[in-house]
Amino acid sequence: MTSCIKLEVHTEDHTPHKWCVALREGVFNNFLSQGNPTVHKVFGDGSLFSPLLFGKFFDPSDAFPLWEFESDILLAHLRSTGQTTVDWFQTDQAYVLKAELPGVGKNHRVFVENGKIVEISGQYKQQRESKTKDWRSENWWEYGHVRRLELPEDADWRKLEVYVNNDILLEIKNPQEPFRL
Repeated sequence: MTSCIKLEVHTEDHTPHKWCVALREGVFNNFLSQGNPTVHKVFGDGSLFSPLLFGKFFDPSDAFPLWEFESDILLAHLRSTGQTTVDWFQTDQAYVLKAELPGVGKNHRVFVENGKIVEISGQYKQQRESKTKDWRSENWWEYGHVRRLELPEDADWRKLEVYVNNDILLEIKNPQEPFRL
């Protein structure tokens, strides 16, 4: 039996220090080397949330222009080894992203920022007491995961649809604006 849940797409998040600590490659490699199975599940090879998903280090809290690249080219090596569960493509009507979510926690949130950036995030570990009270403003990768993607120019963010199937498969459909003369 499959379950499909439509996620609410939020358009405003007033967190002042959101993603203020950049994840650097050396810090990430050190963090990953600790051998925590949850960390490997969230950030391992082929995960949408891995900074190394595209073969080169890229901080997931920075917006990535995903649809400017051919998925066949960026994911060729990971696909050949069966290590990725991420795919994106364009149809005549929409842009589509499909990805497996880390099997930790069911608190994924989706934001659209300024009609240009879609952000998928989730917290997988409770934050220890801190002054900020927000896991995204410290070493956020110790508590959660994020991927920020630039939307294509002709994407209609107001009609963005986000679904989670069986608590693990994320599907984002973003309609293209109709061509106008």
